[in-house]
Amino acid sequence: MFKKLLNKSRNIFSSKQTSVFSAASIIMVMILASRVLGLVRQRVLAHFFEANDLSLFFAAFRLPDLLFEVLVWGTFSSAFIPVFTKSLQKGRKNAWNIAGSVTNIGFLIFLVLALLIIIFADKLYGIFVPGFEIADRKQVVLIARILFAAQGFFVISYVLTAVLESLRRFLVPAIAPLFYNLGIILGTIFFSPRLGLLGPTIGVLIGAFLHLVIQLPLAFKLGFRFRTKIAITPEVKKIGKLAVPRLIEVSFLQIAKTVELSLATLISTASYTYFTFGNTIQLLPVGLFGTSIAKAALPTLTRQSNKLGEFKKTLFNALGQMSFLIIPISTFLIVLRIPIVRLIYGTDIFSWESTVQTGLVVSAFALGILFQATSSILARSFYALHDTKTPVKISITTILINIAIDFVLVKVFHLPIWGLAAAFSFSTFLQSLLLYIFLIKKIGDGETFKKLLPIIKSLVSSVISGSVMYFLLKIFDRSAWVKKLSFLGKIEGLENINFERFVLDTRYTVNLLILTVFVVAVGSLVYLITSWIFKSEELQFFLNFLKRIFSNIKFKKLPIREMEPMSEPPKESTSL
Repeated sequence: MFKKLLNKSRNIFSSKQTSVFSAASIIMVMILASRVLGLVRQRVLAHFFEANDLSLFFAAFRLPDLLFEVLVWGTFSSAFIPVFTKSLQKGRKNAWNIAGSVTNIGFLIFLVLALLIIIFADKLYGIFVPGFEIADRKQVVLIARILFAAQGFFVISYVLTAVLESLRRFLVPAIAPLFYNLGIILGTIFFSPRLGLLGPTIGVLIGAFLHLVIQLPLAFKLGFRFRTKIAITPEVKKIGKLAVPRLIEVSFLQIAKTVELSLATLISTASYTYFTFGNTIQLLPVGLFGTSIAKAALPTLTRQSNKLGEFKKTLFNALGQMSFLIIPISTFLIVLRIPIVRLIYGTDIFSWESTVQTGLVVSAFALGILFQATSSILARSFYALHDTKTPVKISITTILINIAIDFVLVKVFHLPIWGLAAAFSFSTFLQSLLLYIFLIKKIGDGETFKKLLPIIKSLVSSVISGSVMYFLLKIFDRSAWVKKLSFLGKIEGLENINFERFVLDTRYTVNLLILTVFVVAVGSLVYLITSWIFKSEELQFFLNFLKRIFSNIKFKKLPIREMEPMSEPPKESTSL
């Protein structure tokens, strides 16, 4: 009995996902868990450190993240997975040789560049954080040098992630970030009282190591092996060739993030904490519904690259399903920004001013969440067609526009930190628009408006839902009446209304939680009803999906889109 249960548990972790949505569902669940744990991590940090101190910790990530994003993330997101997936069709032995060579090349390049950056870190951070005091900058440099060791683990770990995702094992790679966040949380709790900011820094090292270790057993079971030699095969050369445009794009993106850090330090020391906290919240829906669907669709889009009919069906279904899920969440973040920030970060040392500033950042980011997720799917569609140049050119153009707007908003108009988030959202809008236009030209689809109709329906439904939530929040929040923030108190005949009879005192956490849950529940119901009235195919799709899960629930049969199959690669008898 125990052995049978153990084997069943192993099968859950090692089994393949056979459709884009089934794969995306697993990724969604695990990303949700990871993002929620990420919010817990930020809450723990906010409990132990003030906003000024946390800015030093977050700033220290800039150089390690820059190297990791350019060297690793740029390569595997655009070049490694398509080439490795194609290689699997020719034989697994060759594919594993490619993975081993790429691991060695990536780690050697990382090691050389990391040592150089560590040596010159003090001078580099002098440029990147001009608003910090000298003592603060020295602490940033110390933390950054330690963080490079963690990125070394990630260089290898993300090879394993790319390999497992190419083989359609999405669960274990999706679990790995949970252990990363858990490492930071434990490091902060146990080491911060004695070591200060070095506590969470040690936690990063622990989390990065766990991120690697959790993926090793399944990767080894499937055939991955570390190798002592580097074979520059045609496939390895192709990965390098395909990665170059993406590396350029990611380099520009990292420049933009560095500019954001520099400008944030000029606004105030605490501003970068507000920016980072707001970004953490908005990354939840982006990762949950944008990245998960895009990652799940990439192997299928790659296999369908020679069958444009199936390719377009997979692409537009993915876009419609993503929009249906992500647009209402963006609306929730805009309307409920203050309650959400207070519930997540509302510790004794996180002030009301910090709450307001972080809330404004969340709203500004929320305006661009849809476009971030859309860009993720559209860019991967180009990658599947082995075209990395077009999305890179578009991305670099919008990044440069983003940097220009950042300088104008901060240097000319002297806007607070939310201006940087607003500039980012505007640039992602331009990016998604241009990607869509060029992709439509590439795949030759003339029904542009018809393809966008599901997104338009979701937008209209969300506007209606958001309006209802806004009214409810102003009616039942006591502080809105006391501070005269509620529009109802300004309406003639209602100014003397005894609002104390029906409002909640949201100074207390339980009341704030009750009001937030109530408003979200009503808003969600309004969104679903409105979508049903508009005959949304995405709503029909998800009702059918739930019906398959809970077979005892009866829904009215509606015409739906079929789930896109993920084709099997040819089986190969050779094993290592």
